[in-house]
Amino acid sequence: MQANTITLAVDELNNASTTNHVYSRFDEYQNRTVYTEAIHQLTLRDTLSFYRTFPKASGNFKGTAKTTLKFSKDYAVDGVDGVASLIAPLIAEVSFSVPVGVTAAAQMIARQRCISILDDDTVMVALMNQLNI
Repeated sequence: MQANTITLAVDELNNASTTNHVYSRFDEYQNRTVYTEAIHQLTLRDTLSFYRTFPKASGNFKGTAKTTLKFSKDYAVDGVDGVASLIAPLIAEVSFSVPVGVTAAAQMIARQRCISILDDDTVMVALMNQLNI
C-alpha cells in the first residue's frame, strides 16, 4: 500500500526550484486509490489517482501487470461565448486532456507534477513492481 501522504517536490516553473504538493489518501476502491491535495474542493478537484490491473496468464505467457497514475485538476476557462466561465479538468496521465483556455503555466505545472512522481522511486517502484496503490 502506498503511504497515506505523498509529498511531491514539483518544479512548477521548470527552473530547478520546487514547490511541495502534499496529497492525502482520500478514498479507496478495488484496484484504485484516490488522493487529494489540500486545495481540493467538491467544486474544484485536485486529485491524484492510482489504478492497477493484475496480470492474467494466457497459455505459457504470465500476462501483463498494468498500472496508471492520473492527476485531475479543475480550472476556470472561458466559454465559447467569451463571457461565461466554465470549470473543466486538466487531466495528466501518459497523455493529456487540456481544456482550451488553460494557461501554458498550468499545463507546465501538470507536466512537472508528472515528472516529479515518475522520478520518485519510492512511489513508482512500489506501484509498478508490487502494484501498491
